[in-house]
Amino acid sequence: MSPSLLVTLTLCLAFVPPSVRADTFANCSYEQIVGTWTFLMGPDNNDNTINCSIPFQEVTTYTLTLYFPDIAVDTAGNQGFWTLIYNQGFEVVINNKKFFAFSFYAENPKPYVSVCNETFPGWSHNIDGHNWACYSARKISKSPNSPLVFKETNRHTWKYGRKYIPNVEFINDINKEQKLWRADLYWEYRHWSNADLLQRAGGFRSGRAFPKTAPVTSSQEKVAASLPKEFDWRDVNGVSFVSPVRDQGSCGSCYAFGSMAMYEARQRIVTNNTVQLVFSTQDVVSCSQYSQGCEGGFPYLVAGKYGQDFGLIEDSCFPYSARDEPCKMSQCRRYYTRDYYYVGGFYGACNEALMRIELVKNGPIAVSFEVYPDFPSYKGGIYIHTKLADRFNPWEITNHVVLIVGYGRDLKSGVPFWIVKNSWGNKWGEDGYFRIRRGTDECSMESMAVGITPIL
Repeated sequence: MSPSLLVTLTLCLAFVPPSVRADTFANCSYEQIVGTWTFLMGPDNNDNTINCSIPFQEVTTYTLTLYFPDIAVDTAGNQGFWTLIYNQGFEVVINNKKFFAFSFYAENPKPYVSVCNETFPGWSHNIDGHNWACYSARKISKSPNSPLVFKETNRHTWKYGRKYIPNVEFINDINKEQKLWRADLYWEYRHWSNADLLQRAGGFRSGRAFPKTAPVTSSQEKVAASLPKEFDWRDVNGVSFVSPVRDQGSCGSCYAFGSMAMYEARQRIVTNNTVQLVFSTQDVVSCSQYSQGCEGGFPYLVAGKYGQDFGLIEDSCFPYSARDEPCKMSQCRRYYTRDYYYVGGFYGACNEALMRIELVKNGPIAVSFEVYPDFPSYKGGIYIHTKLADRFNPWEITNHVVLIVGYGRDLKSGVPFWIVKNSWGNKWGEDGYFRIRRGTDECSMESMAVGITPIL
């Protein structure tokens, strides 16, 4: 089921579920999160079935300071790790415990207000997955940032309710604008609404928080220089380690498909293809409290945290329905994640060299990137954003999750590219894949990649 989110924060915490669109309406940056926080802890000694969407009583507090970019230190001097998760919340790992919560926002009155010095109720547990508790957090720095007010952008205007109309002129303009890739009409979309297409591409977004790529160090450059000039996990000495392309439909579940595709590929790699499972995206959509069902989520919290805390099940146990539906408590075997991480170590440390190193060493990587209005028309070639959105823009820029499976360089143009698995079916793009320019952070493709280690 989708997570409920706090509307009123008190010592005895009342939970009222607001409407959720894609990611939450929080929009919190590093500058607003770093500082000293007090975590208000509820009763512990629970398991992972704990329900933090109901009121709980504070029984103790835990105070720690978050330093830019990834160091956490508590009042006892214990040092740990933390990372921002997009602009939505943060996870802290310290003193044998993990803490995760979404950042707070006030839904009424509109416009929505991000209150970045508070969180909604979140979850804590020991590193080994035991001793669960609910908590909420308040920033107590001497100079806390004032709430950030932001307005919705084109969220409920007429254009999102109407059916998609194939635009031949737009397609022709794209193909005239550049020669690296080819746009085409997808007539099968003509029965979809623009809202459906928008959600399929990542959904409404409450702010753009892609970090800049980190500088490449000399040691990273040296390691990257030793890698193959081209690499593709679909063809390693004639063997593919990538699971089949799937179709998410109009549900905004790209994060689940990208995450499960990464887990599937990495499981195949570590077992030398002796295990070739397909995992349930519907279990993630319906059951993960760390995401918002058909309204969006993040690979770090799905293949990573959800996979470690709750485990993943095979697709046959809970087949995909492309809609929000109640969670089914399955007796099927669960497969767990040993480790999960942002490439580079924390949110904001990623770059193209590190992504290639991670890709070749450990397997395909899940990435989020900005989808512009020209991207859904991609049919083949090396995608670059054509900046034609002002001429035809039936939707806003969205954030989409996909899986990078390889890289190369075009022999004719010399343009380097990533090879990327999408979740829009195998009739889209290049048999369900696309190539996108590499080394320029095209559409923020190189800003926040995620890796995981499956448990066999």
